[in-house]
Amino acid sequence: MPNLKIDRVNKFYGDVHAVKDLSIDVPAGEFVVLVGPSGCGKSTLLRAIAGLEDISGGDIALGERSIVNLAPRDRNIAMVFQSYALYPYLSVYENIAFGLRARKTPGSEIKKQVDWASELLDIGGYLDRFPRELSGGQRQRVAIGRAIVRDADLFLFDEPLSNLDAKLRDGMREEIKLLHSKLGKTFVYVTHDQVEAMTLADRIVLLRDGVIEQVGTPLDLFERPNNTYVASFLGSPSMNFISVEVSGGGTSMTLPDGQTVAFGSSQFSGKLAAGNYLWGVRPEQLSNSASSESTLEATIEVVQPTGARSYASFNIGDAHVVAELDAHAVNTEGQKLTLSISLDRTNFFDPVTQNVVR
Repeated sequence: MPNLKIDRVNKFYGDVHAVKDLSIDVPAGEFVVLVGPSGCGKSTLLRAIAGLEDISGGDIALGERSIVNLAPRDRNIAMVFQSYALYPYLSVYENIAFGLRARKTPGSEIKKQVDWASELLDIGGYLDRFPRELSGGQRQRVAIGRAIVRDADLFLFDEPLSNLDAKLRDGMREEIKLLHSKLGKTFVYVTHDQVEAMTLADRIVLLRDGVIEQVGTPLDLFERPNNTYVASFLGSPSMNFISVEVSGGGTSMTLPDGQTVAFGSSQFSGKLAAGNYLWGVRPEQLSNSASSESTLEATIEVVQPTGARSYASFNIGDAHVVAELDAHAVNTEGQKLTLSISLDRTNFFDPVTQNVVR
């Protein structure tokens, strides 16, 4: 099974530079998720890998072989589309078998492969039905089945869950991750949904305006973001950003409402130069426990219960802040709380460059 190498790929649509000098190496068997907002270039890149888009420069290789001049059918790549792209006049069996028949695979082998895929995806009871008789989740399983019966070098997924409701998406995410584990093949998956990216990926490639902002494991990007864009994109609710001024000795910071937060024995004590920073703190890094040396005072304005946890919103000067607290810790607007801060897990960013200060 070959590695995928994307080397300095560019794509222009007229004057629009959609993909900008982009390079990624994907080891064989890895599950890589390309994530970012609409228009960031992720689907364009995926379609270029598949051969559905010509590139304007650079190279795409599988193993030692460049594939940029090969027709899509000659690249040995399987793709699952957002729209399922099933043939409405063919049965589920024939939809899954379609690519194998096109390659003149013997009938006995086709049956073996279709039976294997349908059992793996739990659609064996629907083989005689037509797509119109299936739910959205079942149609997506058929589309995946059609892809995996091929002995492809690479599997591409273009936002395959975006047409499903929330409950189905949760279930299909688990099925796709389990499928990757069973097949052991290389998956490249495109989504704009950060939850899909975090739960599925071995590595995330986060894009913005056709360039890579950061590549790493989900926890790398979540806990050690390179900049405020990465920090704000991953996590729901997203990271809070508060303008602070660090004292001359680097042992405390002043918040916009005049509160002082001590660094205590945290990794930041005495390490940050005096000056202004954007302090990035995630909702779950604020708690109602009394276990931290670093605390802040909050007057709760809005409470959003979610079951075991509640999102509590408050203001610190002009900064709107959300804390994720135990559901029983807060229940009324106007409640005053002392919140402990997991300071070592927070981040400080340069307010001008927006880059993290390591």
